[in-house]
Amino acid sequence: MSDHDDITHGPAPLGSVDPAPLHDAVNELARTLHEYVDAAVGVRAEFGAAEADEDPRILALETRIATHNAHVFDALHSSLGMHPDLTTLTWGEEEAAEHDHASDDDVEQAEVFYLGFVVTPPTRPTDASMGTVIDLLDTAGEETVTKLVDAGFDVVEWAASRGEPGLFDDEDEDDDEQP
Repeated sequence: MSDHDDITHGPAPLGSVDPAPLHDAVNELARTLHEYVDAAVGVRAEFGAAEADEDPRILALETRIATHNAHVFDALHSSLGMHPDLTTLTWGEEEAAEHDHASDDDVEQAEVFYLGFVVTPPTRPTDASMGTVIDLLDTAGEETVTKLVDAGFDVVEWAASRGEPGLFDDEDEDDDEQP
């Protein structure tokens, strides 16, 4: 029996649920986020932004944050049967309006989708480096655009980025392009 067959995933209300394990998982994530902020401030005091993004302390904390975030998801999923979307990034309605690509002829408004990866360096001998990841994602992005267009969608913009989501800011478009 899969965990989707039990009572937590059913249509009936659960009644009394102990929130303590859920709060414990959130508190552990919060502690690690605070640790990340302290480390990031310290690393940026020593290094430039690009170097700071690659600092092993920062990468290790980002991995721990991702793991704790997964634990929060698992705690909610196993106790409540919910599938929470906890990793979507949203900047609010004003910023979303900046990315509204719908024309007056469009029935529905365009939406921005993100697909994120947390990648660690190779553990076996290889010629690939962390810089290779963006090239692979860029190639995969081109293939995905082709599939979406073939399916009838209009892909207005797309980006592969490293460190944070590729934002679609028309004003700084030429300044932010990476080779």
